[in-house]
Amino acid sequence: MIGRSFAVAAALGVCLPLGGCGKHEFLPPPAEERVEEAKTLYSPALFDSIAWSDEEEYAIQGAVVFASECRKCHGLMGEGGTDYAAERKLEVPSLVEAGWEYDGDLEVLRHGIFVGHPEGMPTWGVAGITPREIDAVAHYILTSLRPEVLAGG
Repeated sequence: MIGRSFAVAAALGVCLPLGGCGKHEFLPPPAEERVEEAKTLYSPALFDSIAWSDEEEYAIQGAVVFASECRKCHGLMGEGGTDYAAERKLEVPSLVEAGWEYDGDLEVLRHGIFVGHPEGMPTWGVAGITPREIDAVAHYILTSLRPEVLAGG
């Protein structure tokens, strides 16, 4: 009991001079810093050990990640221009438009998803999507939303 009372008193002794430990304001680092940090953490080797039991599992997992994390900005079919993005003044590119910068390159798309960009794309590799989920959603975008990429068209 004495040890517990001492711990409480010690905590109060630290908290009271610091303003009571009541409110803490958390300010995330600027987007540019988050992107730069994500770039340092990215490695293609993160995806080396990912294996899928079959194409169906790969596609389903990608669709699940897209629906839960990407759809609100990029739209149901990857077309961009959602109300959610407009309300936040985000310029969200269409993932299905001809000439899209990540067109047909799984590795470059994985990198883009992991690192994000300061104009609004989250740094998903740091902010809670696993490399497996990044791999699945990148594959889904290229094979389900952009099937012409694999067909060579």
